[in-house]
Amino acid sequence: MTSTSTPLRIAVIVGSTRDGRLAPTVGAWFMTQATAHAPQTHFDVIDVADLDLPDTHPSWGHERTQEQAELAARVQDADAYVIITPEYNRSFPAHLKHFIDLHHTEWQAKPVGFVSYGGVGGGLRAVEQLRLVFAELHCTTVRDGVSFHRATPDLFAADGPAHDPEGAAAAAKILLDQLDWWAHALRTARAERPYR
Repeated sequence: MTSTSTPLRIAVIVGSTRDGRLAPTVGAWFMTQATAHAPQTHFDVIDVADLDLPDTHPSWGHERTQEQAELAARVQDADAYVIITPEYNRSFPAHLKHFIDLHHTEWQAKPVGFVSYGGVGGGLRAVEQLRLVFAELHCTTVRDGVSFHRATPDLFAADGPAHDPEGAAAAAKILLDQLDWWAHALRTARAERPYR
């Protein structure tokens, strides 16, 4: 059992797998903000594009491989999650959904925050869909997130808008503060009264 005084563990899940994707750039930007704001927190970056995901969930009668079991343990060990997602056709990527669906109890009674990007909507419609998915998985989604509208690589370039596009650094701080509160509260609750 994790002590309530142990530093938080937050899994940052990079959800796009497309060629030429912007997700690693957005993820790197977020990690710069996160490690500066919460230096005592342990961040574990899970890039869905790097994973060899099985076709079926282990509850469907298939044993997890060692690699899949290690991935499930990383999801389980996290006290909270941040999802980095683009918006595709008013929703989020299929590979991200598959990754989420391959785990179930690992998500329960933990908070989730979102960093999204896209066109005019800034990925917010993808986040709306993800909130529904995580509610089904017994997760708490934090209210505030970070969204990048009309996102392009230039937005994050060294010669771009001061590495703080659209005031996103302030938004990241709010997201991290909310995630910190919920992660501590829910970790204490799980320790005192295991979630069923």
